[in-house]
Amino acid sequence: MQSLSPGSPDNTHARRPRWLGWLLLAPMLAWLLLFVVVPMGILFVYSFCQRDDLGRVVFSFTWENYERVFTPIYLAILWRSVLFAALTTALCVGIGYPVAWYIARQTETMRNRLLLLVMIPFWTSFLIRTYAWITILKGEGLLNSLLLSSGAIVKPLELLYTPFAVVIGLVYAYLPFMILPIYGSAEKLDNAIVEAAHDLGAGPVRVFSEVVIPLTRPGIAAGILLVFVPAIGMFAISDLMGGAKVPMIGNVIQNQFFTARNWPFGAALGIVFTLLFVIAYTLVQRRQKRRANVPQA
Repeated sequence: MQSLSPGSPDNTHARRPRWLGWLLLAPMLAWLLLFVVVPMGILFVYSFCQRDDLGRVVFSFTWENYERVFTPIYLAILWRSVLFAALTTALCVGIGYPVAWYIARQTETMRNRLLLLVMIPFWTSFLIRTYAWITILKGEGLLNSLLLSSGAIVKPLELLYTPFAVVIGLVYAYLPFMILPIYGSAEKLDNAIVEAAHDLGAGPVRVFSEVVIPLTRPGIAAGILLVFVPAIGMFAISDLMGGAKVPMIGNVIQNQFFTARNWPFGAALGIVFTLLFVIAYTLVQRRQKRRANVPQA
């Protein structure tokens, strides 16, 4: 075995001080500490506090905030939020997967152009895009005008300020977050594997279900997390496109902090919402590990 000289690159890398890596991570760790750990710690403490008649936080320990979270009215809102988020995620997978797969199969020049089209919405304010959908869906909006002029309907449809409008807004807002992770997995997929499956006699459906989907599953799992979790807590779309008629858990948390001035209860709702994210992330990670440990036939 050839010995390494003292000045070789491998030895230089081995002698690199460990603190240098931590120094490079310091800005990110400081950001996480200041804007994630500390705020979550404050929420956790507030969630066990009470409030006085003026809405000020009183540092007196109580379980009442968490007991109130699990009352039927708030459980119904939480269930509605999970249902809307799950429907949004399913629609994003159904729409985003074909788009991501198509982009990944193009030439490099065409891929870059199509990815640019996917990311263009990020260049525009979220509120502007939401108000654009309001203009499209309202009674005298673009969609109703087209349907009326074509004779498909005889009177305007009530599309805005409905659960349908909320789901449309959520899908539009989070669809790029599903397309991009799936594209990252699909773009790395070796075409030779797909061709080999066809050569062995597998049909298109079997190739897709037993070859393509398993190999792109990491991108699907990442996309599901990026869409499902923030969709539960979204409140702007349900306010603007749902007309505050379809409250979600994000709306309740916002109202507790800015309208009802009940910070302890709002903090308890925030902690429960965070636990939902942790549970969802843990389940996805365990499922991924379980699949990775399954021996291939």
